[in-house]
Amino acid sequence: MNGKLVLSSSPHIRTIESVRSVMVDVLVALFPVALVAVLLFGHQALVNMAIGVVTAMAVEAIWLRKLDLFGDGSAAVTGLLLAMTLPASAPWWLVVVGAAAAIIIGKQVFGGTGNNIFNPALVGRAILLASWGARLAGPVWPVPKPFNFGVDISAVTTATPLAGQAEALKVTLGQMFVGNVAGALGETSALALLIGGFWLLYKGHIDWRIPGGYIATVFIMGAVFGGGAYLNPLTTGLFHVLAGGVMLGAFFMATDMVTSPVTPAGKLVFGVGCGLFTMLVRLFGAYPEGVTFGILIMNALTPIIDNLTIPRKFGEVKKSA
Repeated sequence: MNGKLVLSSSPHIRTIESVRSVMVDVLVALFPVALVAVLLFGHQALVNMAIGVVTAMAVEAIWLRKLDLFGDGSAAVTGLLLAMTLPASAPWWLVVVGAAAAIIIGKQVFGGTGNNIFNPALVGRAILLASWGARLAGPVWPVPKPFNFGVDISAVTTATPLAGQAEALKVTLGQMFVGNVAGALGETSALALLIGGFWLLYKGHIDWRIPGGYIATVFIMGAVFGGGAYLNPLTTGLFHVLAGGVMLGAFFMATDMVTSPVTPAGKLVFGVGCGLFTMLVRLFGAYPEGVTFGILIMNALTPIIDNLTIPRKFGEVKKSA
């Protein structure tokens, strides 16, 4: 009878998936985005993404005093996502500071993987935005030069389409969908982001409610309150979905398992809230982009959302007044 009866504590439902395998799938999902960034912005994009990944992994390994540089893979994902929120022309030290801040301040001070309150990559970007905002706002975004890998793209820069109606009308919705517009490395190609997002949905790593609620809210608020700045209300709503970091945030940052709600209703509320705060900043705030602020604000509200959306237990009877 030995070995036939095993007593153990919960959970009793187990999976072959690990944090490492999930992070590898996220890196695979980000590959099309990274590839398009290199095709559009050349070697500088590749260098900055490599710096972000290596810095994040090295800082975490030093912090944890471990020789395993890759670890569970979460640091590599954080470093890559941080680099994708920056322009290709960002100096190397800016990427290093952002990646280090993301790991130390955004993750490790809370206790490491599974304990952080805020999305680490966005914490890193927020710190860079507060410290060196002039390098991340205004006409600092390189104009893409497809397949010109050896060209110095920092020579010609412009503002993103979100900077105003004049800038928005310089590009078409088709250009924003494919990716031939100025912007951060991971923000320019909606097509590449959709490919990666659908891969994560197929693998079951993310729930449709968060990106769905996020994107739908951005579209509706853009159509209703955007004033038809981009030809008409419907195309204005679509413009706000395709421009900036909405797609990157919706599929790869708002869906972070640690910093987003666990209940189905909570996920939908979270996605809608991210879209709401993103658009409030875009339409009425001082910054043209609000993805960073929208997701970080909702990260802070995640415990409350989970508490308010806990399903009623089977057989539970509501107390009478």
